[in-house]
Amino acid sequence: MLDVFITSRVRRKIVVVYAKYPDFKTHVRGLSKLIKEDPGNIQRELKRLERSGFLKVEKKGNAKVYSTNKDFPIFKELQNIVIKSQQLQSKNGRKPSGDIEVA
Repeated sequence: MLDVFITSRVRRKIVVVYAKYPDFKTHVRGLSKLIKEDPGNIQRELKRLERSGFLKVEKKGNAKVYSTNKDFPIFKELQNIVIKSQQLQSKNGRKPSGDIEVA
């Protein structure tokens, strides 16, 4: 269901991770391993989400570490959409899109 509103597969996976796990912080390579996507595509989408205000970035040495901006004006609504979308897909017997298990 979320794929109707967020057409970029990579962006959708990133939004799901950061909406479901708002305290999650990682760099591009770590996120690449987690969602199994190309780091270049992830970097492009992270920049877009940072510009929109959904993500915050912090420099740690040479790496940029991305985290959720919990003060993003529609963060709670977006988080609810992600969770409800995944619940609906699970209820219909399908694997939720962008379903990522983060420890």
